[in-house]
Amino acid sequence: MAKLFSIGEVLIDFIPAQKGKALKDVVSFERAPGGAPANVAAAVAKAGGKASMITKLGVDGFGDFLVETLNNVGVNTEHVLRTNEANTALAFVSLKEDGERDFSFYRKPSADLLLNEDEIDSNWFDAGDILHFCSVDLVESPMKQAHIKAIRSAKEKGAIISFDPNVRLPLWEDPEDCRKTILQFIPEAHIIKISDEELAFITGLNDETEAIQSLFVGDVKGVIFTRGSEGADLYVNGERYCSSGYRVSVQDTTGAGDAFIGGFLYKLLEKNATVSRLSTILQEENQDILSYANASGALTTTGKGAISALPTKEEIFQLIKSNS
Repeated sequence: MAKLFSIGEVLIDFIPAQKGKALKDVVSFERAPGGAPANVAAAVAKAGGKASMITKLGVDGFGDFLVETLNNVGVNTEHVLRTNEANTALAFVSLKEDGERDFSFYRKPSADLLLNEDEIDSNWFDAGDILHFCSVDLVESPMKQAHIKAIRSAKEKGAIISFDPNVRLPLWEDPEDCRKTILQFIPEAHIIKISDEELAFITGLNDETEAIQSLFVGDVKGVIFTRGSEGADLYVNGERYCSSGYRVSVQDTTGAGDAFIGGFLYKLLEKNATVSRLSTILQEENQDILSYANASGALTTTGKGAISALPTKEEIFQLIKSNS
């Protein structure tokens, strides 16, 4: 089986002990490993796939904890570099009663933003691999240039490129800068995952069908439109493939979208997808891929945190079977 590479932030999510409180009113927090690209890598590794993380962490206790956590779930950390120039990123999360979140980030800059393009080796990648990234680490920084080199290198080797914008506006000085940067990177990807909350903001279009079709630019072959607990739709070659979500008892939605795309990409690796066969596999295997991804995302919301709440392959299959 080929390998998933995730590039971007690995950080500590501080999850509140109580739901329904504003961040200013939260008294105590529980430490949880996180960062969207890391969550995706962990989801693939926990399912039994090969996954590797590309990032930089501080030489501090939080960085030690994150490396240990990734290793424990099977993520390769040989491309996780360390630095004394900045600390590991932190995010404080406030949970509403329905499990939705507010964020406060501490990273001006954090260590991940200091990874530079010279630290990316094109020999890491191979045909059939998948490189996944998000938008949080695309702010103007050395890490943005590292993304550009990694994407170019992976594509030259025949890897599939996956992009989940995962919009976090508090990390950008200007929302328009966030939108323009995302639009700059969309044509570089073969797969785009976008949520119902992000679609209008990114595209500037209110008509859902028109907005989704506008994402088919450059190398884009498939668009995954997620609708939370209602499931997800997959668009390929002008066709729309629908899927339903799973009803579960939600504790915390942190990492649910990452678990979804992690499950989706794991199934592509399992099916030996390549760039040339990607559209065919997405069309022929859409229900198998989407049901697995939906179950992975749903089960993650039943626990606290992201990586710590990721389900096993057996748990995912059990949920799918119980709803068949």
